[in-house]
Amino acid sequence: GALAAPVLAAGVVLSVVGVAIGLKKLDYDHLPQVGVLSAAFFVASYIHLPLGFSSVHLILNGLIGLALGWAAFPALLVALLLQAVFFGFGGFVVLGVNTFNIALPAVLMYYVCHRGISAPNTNLAAIWGAIGGAGAILLTTLLVAGSLALSGEAFVLAAQATVLAHIPIMILEGFVTGAAVLLIRQVKPELLRISEDWDDT
Repeated sequence: GALAAPVLAAGVVLSVVGVAIGLKKLDYDHLPQVGVLSAAFFVASYIHLPLGFSSVHLILNGLIGLALGWAAFPALLVALLLQAVFFGFGGFVVLGVNTFNIALPAVLMYYVCHRGISAPNTNLAAIWGAIGGAGAILLTTLLVAGSLALSGEAFVLAAQATVLAHIPIMILEGFVTGAAVLLIRQVKPELLRISEDWDDT
């Protein structure tokens, strides 16, 4: 009930556009991968850790973006919808805003970091993976803070607190995503769609 109606409406419109693009670009051979990453987000974001006045949780949208690109939109929408249905997390009214705030940074990190995680040098790939993980959380946090700030001056302080509360999560997600990129490159690089990049070099 914190967000203003125009913010909620904009979130719905932008998320519908993102999901439409994601479905259009989705390679249906990778549908099981989309399901697995959607489930990973569902589980990771379900575990909330108390932090002062609020709580934080892993999101993994950086990893999802690096693996799925635009398909992150439908993958994250499904996970957020299931969380709202089964646990009441977020709720249906803010589903559009939540989807946009989490999925857009995932897509942006795909474009920023995909070439880096495709590098033959594994240490460099891990660094780019960490940038993707931390960067996605940074952008998501800024979008959430912006959504709050646009909903009224009363929420500006909450917006600032949101950014501060998520700094530890940015660092943690950077480590987790960097490690995940290293592991996936060793056991199943096609999940990150980088084996094709190696073949081209």
